Amino acid sequence: MPECSNESVASGSSAAAAEMIEVVSVPIPPPEYGIDDDCSDELHRASAEYSGVFEGPEKTLEVCFRHAVGYTKPPPGDKVGLRRLERPDLDRLCGRARCTILSHVSNQYLDAYVLSESSLFVYPYMLVLKTCGTTTLLRCIGVLIEIGRRLMLEIDWLGYSRKNFNFPGDQAFPHQSFHQELDYLYSHRTLCDRLDGNGYTLGPVTSDHWFVFVADRTIRVNVNPDTDTDRVLNVMMFDVDPDVARLFYFDHYGKIEGETKDNESARVSVEMTKKSGIDALCPGAIIDPRAFEPCGYSMNAILFRSYSTIHITPEAGSSYASFETNQKVASYRSLINNVVRTFRPKRFVMTLMADELGLREMRENPMTESSSSSRIVIPAGKDTHMTYKRSSLASIKVEDDCCCMMGNWNLVEGVEANNLFVGKFRADSVS
Repeated sequence: MPECSNESVASGSSAAAAEMIEVVSVPIPPPEYGIDDDCSDELHRASAEYSGVFEGPEKTLEVCFRHAVGYTKPPPGDKVGLRRLERPDLDRLCGRARCTILSHVSNQYLDAYVLSESSLFVYPYMLVLKTCGTTTLLRCIGVLIEIGRRLMLEIDWLGYSRKNFNFPGDQAFPHQSFHQELDYLYSHRTLCDRLDGNGYTLGPVTSDHWFVFVADRTIRVNVNPDTDTDRVLNVMMFDVDPDVARLFYFDHYGKIEGETKDNESARVSVEMTKKSGIDALCPGAIIDPRAFEPCGYSMNAILFRSYSTIHITPEAGSSYASFETNQKVASYRSLINNVVRTFRPKRFVMTLMADELGLREMRENPMTESSSSSRIVIPAGKDTHMTYKRSSLASIKVEDDCCCMMGNWNLVEGVEANNLFVGKFRADSVS
């Protein structure tokens, strides 16, 4: 049951096709937290005991940097910007969020890290950190400010977003409500005096909705096709098909006599990836999979400048799978169909955060299509199909050119699939 009474305040209604959007204000000045807020007693509370369910939907922090006054260009061939960070810096950053680095892959453009709770992506001037469960993601901001100063970089754009929690009572400070998160963000004077961001709620407050905070003071003189056409698609799927969920239990893949624990983990991770069909979702990419015991799965994939990431918690009663990518494709239709077909959930939430120019590059957008055109139909066996209908839609443009869109899709029982478009399983290419 969403915690709408604790995290959202109704402020009115809009047209039937689009749900309410709330601009959240904080009337009481919050307490201040400095660059390092370890002195807060609340931050040292013991983690809540495992309640038998897991909060799958991730918190996401995306931070872009620019050169500060005094920045000097490194010698040719050296790493640039945030990619100069050493492992101890990254370990400290993740430690603030209560997660650890398990593995990583790299290419010419970015470094991707699989974490104990989700993923970290590091570009020269952008960092994306996703954490699930009861992690304390926003506590990383103080460390990011400090690291940026050391590298002669300053924060240029910051975005924080998450879906409403399924189990809000399990969360630790500062994530026990969106208002508390905003208080914490506003408390960093080094961040907010300059960026002065705002918080928003998209979607129905009585059902699945999406919280977004954006702070943007980017000085845009000329359009840069590499940075001003960005977009991130996220598909959050709930009540995954039980047959699919079973594929993500470690003991499903047996044991091999004499196999070391590390080799067993590597083997099961690869087998999960292939058995579930996840490998087909990211053709040509470098894939870094990780199977967890007794259950669960994470995967990062990188291809040129783009990343894709999947996280799965298969426990009955809280089964969840997410797929996120920043691929710049003209149409996400076949990719979305393939993802939904892979996990066959009972419902899913789709979000899209994009620059205005990025939206213009898209031929198709499931967030702006009509209700009938936005239906997703996937094969589910011989002569049978699964049909998903969009039940709500919300969108808003924040700051200069950041467009946030969110929609809910539900499985429609007993719908005839005749004459409906059925998504063909094929891969998208990166443009």
